[in-house]
Amino acid sequence: MVGMSYYLFKSEPDSYSFDDFLRDKETVWDGVTNPVAVRHLRELEKGTKWIFYHTGDERTAVGTGTVVSVDASEPSKPIVKVKVGERLKHPKTLAAVKAEKMFADSPLVTIGRLSVVPLTEKQWEWFLS
Repeated sequence: MVGMSYYLFKSEPDSYSFDDFLRDKETVWDGVTNPVAVRHLRELEKGTKWIFYHTGDERTAVGTGTVVSVDASEPSKPIVKVKVGERLKHPKTLAAVKAEKMFADSPLVTIGRLSVVPLTEKQWEWFLS
């Protein structure tokens, strides 16, 4: 890995919540069908850090995770194993994200339905603050 990369993964909390992730400790991140999101999954590397974001009515970043492994041998359905990180000390709502200028051009704001979103290091640090 040349430089650390950061992403945000979205999940409907009724389907798979951060509490489920905390309980499981590790899981396979699957069910992604959007071609752009699938491409992002294929590009992940071991050690990639990511934000766990609850969609639906909640629309809040709630925790972190780390990529354990990526098997992209089936291009349309990469197998991404992830392990749990920590609950965010200060969860960030979508409204808070939209209020930050650094997210103005982010797919998180511009492509609302995208379930795997790249983040800059500065954006990652903001989520952790």
